[in-house]
Amino acid sequence: MMRLYKFSVFILCLLPISLLLYKFYFDELGANPFEALTRQSGEWTLRFLLITLSLTPLKMLLSKSGPLKFRRMLGLYTFFYASIHLLTYVWFDQFFDWTEIWVDIVKRPFITIGMLSWFILLPLAMTSTKGMKKRVGRYWKKLHQAVYLIGMLVLLHYFMLVKADYWWPVLYSLFFIVLMAFRFQFAQRHRIRVLFFIKRLFRSGSVTEL
Repeated sequence: MMRLYKFSVFILCLLPISLLLYKFYFDELGANPFEALTRQSGEWTLRFLLITLSLTPLKMLLSKSGPLKFRRMLGLYTFFYASIHLLTYVWFDQFFDWTEIWVDIVKRPFITIGMLSWFILLPLAMTSTKGMKKRVGRYWKKLHQAVYLIGMLVLLHYFMLVKADYWWPVLYSLFFIVLMAFRFQFAQRHRIRVLFFIKRLFRSGSVTEL
């Protein structure tokens, strides 16, 4: 049954890019289709990132590990859409002119932040397999905690791009803050429980007897 669920989620995750390509092919993306393709692929990157980050809080709320089974897939789809977003910029906006791209990175802060986000996301995608997780070892978890930094950078990148209507950037930012607050609260409770357990061990003399 889980395989069926994963396959269904896999297909659903392909719908946004399929719809974008359909609209692009049939010239339904407006007066500037290349700009629309870049913008919407970036928005889907942020959505997939937030969905991926919400899986652990969802697991905590449900007290079930089911949601975490989709985390790797959704994380890779985040990288997939981020790469499409980057490709549309490099291809349609700069025509693979690496000199101009470098000038853009240096002179335009939102491009700098966007590029930085992708390069931080890259090693997370590369180490997402079970084999790489074993190779990286105890540093794997610390490496993948960079996803929270990526979340902040992507939101900042989005805010810097928007010129008038800040409704969606604010909404996504609030959702991100709620997720982070939930995780922080859970982590604090977990630390308190661990400290309480250690104190009980010392009081009972179990530690000194070991």
